[in-house]
Amino acid sequence: MKISCDFDGGNIIVDRIEGDVAWLRIRTDHLSDFYQWLYFHVAGAKDRALTLHITNCAASAYPAGWEGYSARYSAPGGEWRLADTCYADGTLTIRHTPAQEHLEIAYFAPYSSEKHTALIARIAACNGVSHQVLGRSLDGRPIDYLTLGTGPTQVWLYARQHPGETMAEWWMEGALEWLTNPANEAAKALRAKATLHIIPNMNPDGSARGHLRTNACGANLNREWAEPTAERSPEVLCVRNRMDETGVDWAMDVHGDESIPANFIAGFEGIPNWRDEQGAAFYAFRNALAARTPDFQTRLGYPPSKPGRANLTMSTNQLANRFGAVAMTLEMPFKDHASNPDSLHGWSPVRCKRLAADCLAELAARI
Repeated sequence: MKISCDFDGGNIIVDRIEGDVAWLRIRTDHLSDFYQWLYFHVAGAKDRALTLHITNCAASAYPAGWEGYSARYSAPGGEWRLADTCYADGTLTIRHTPAQEHLEIAYFAPYSSEKHTALIARIAACNGVSHQVLGRSLDGRPIDYLTLGTGPTQVWLYARQHPGETMAEWWMEGALEWLTNPANEAAKALRAKATLHIIPNMNPDGSARGHLRTNACGANLNREWAEPTAERSPEVLCVRNRMDETGVDWAMDVHGDESIPANFIAGFEGIPNWRDEQGAAFYAFRNALAARTPDFQTRLGYPPSKPGRANLTMSTNQLANRFGAVAMTLEMPFKDHASNPDSLHGWSPVRCKRLAADCLAELAARI
């Protein structure tokens, strides 16, 4: 058995392998203490009862995320499913007997740089879509920016500030497919009422490096929105500068949450420039989305900030305060969706894409 992670998005450290048992650790983000994302390949695995111990989970970014969590496995290019997984005493143990020589294990279904590039090319070729490189990351990768629609309402959708939250780009794929479907009457209506500005991946460096939360210099991009710099967070700087040019009326920042087994939306309570009508529009959208799909709920989530205590380094708070936008952070689970579970796939790419369609359909209904 051989275990490797020397590929786009890969992350694991192999301590030792004895027969069908391996002892592994997750590597920290570069210049950072964050870690939780894992993604590796196993070769020579066919018909072997593998036991994979990941031993440094207790000190990871979100230790509570391991309780009730199941790793994902796939044959290369295949469907991602839940692996037999347990957590005890700081060690995550994955057991699986593959039917093929090669096996992939990941924290969630990966979304590679190659897949991202293909998505941009496919969507940019659709009628009415414009593509620009808005800026470059610290490693020189493009910050891809797609626009479509002709309406006056300025809608911004952006994802994967935290690169290990790959469900965010699966959501983006679903959103872009929904928006560009020529047979979709709701999408046509939304494009007529709004101009949509879309950044499918805010953090291409962290994505390629196999990071959980940071870019190439160890910056958490969702703590850079108050004062982004070319030296530390050019990814945020180029996006926020463009937002200053267009304005922002609605915004959704798409993420994944390690601990909470549900989809939920966080708002902008506590911003200095709070307006009651702005808050009412946010709550109305959130409640209507919960009524639209069983894959969304409002009971579980983050506690709102107290008045005047919102963290303006975070994008949702910054945009709500800066532009008066109805801004929100969508969080999807690494764990299965507890109130609407899937014992085979858990929360999955297919469900991410379906939730994107529901989010945009609801937006179309209220702009």
